[in-house]
Amino acid sequence: MNSVTLDQKNLRTGILAILGALAMLGLGYAAVPLYNLFCRVTGFAGTTQRATEGEADAAAKAAQSIGGKTISIRFDATTSGDMPWTFRPDQTTDTVQIGVRDMATYFARNNSNEPITGTATFNVEPEQAGAYFNKIQCFCFTEQTLQPGQEVHMPVLYYVDPAALDDENMKGVEQITLSYTFHRAKDEGS
Repeated sequence: MNSVTLDQKNLRTGILAILGALAMLGLGYAAVPLYNLFCRVTGFAGTTQRATEGEADAAAKAAQSIGGKTISIRFDATTSGDMPWTFRPDQTTDTVQIGVRDMATYFARNNSNEPITGTATFNVEPEQAGAYFNKIQCFCFTEQTLQPGQEVHMPVLYYVDPAALDDENMKGVEQITLSYTFHRAKDEGS
């Protein structure tokens, strides 16, 4: 009778071990999407926010009550080592009114003799500014394909949320850097 009880305990322990392993496997697959969601929601690690036209209109109305306060935006651009593009901001810095939409443009040229599809990763420094840097439209939302020798100017429509003025972590921040890096798209064979 003791052997039946021992067999049942072993079976239960085995099932719990398998369930634990499956749970860890599931969490491993869910970790990246959950981390990305966390970063988008909180602005953690300099992740910018994505805004709608309606949200931008509301921010512009809120901006009217703060008396035209401004902040400097610095634009940065790089390419990964396997990306044969020239990529740079059309303007290195701009002073913008907080809460008011502004547009920056970036220049890109495919220096190769074949079509190249790229995707841009981005971040904002200082990190705490990511929660307040809102992009309405951006070339980084989709892949970009340039033909050999093709040159384009790609826009970013954005605003800085007036709520940044109420955040103690944003006190003393005089400049926000918006940085992009272009990589070959994953489906490109490089």
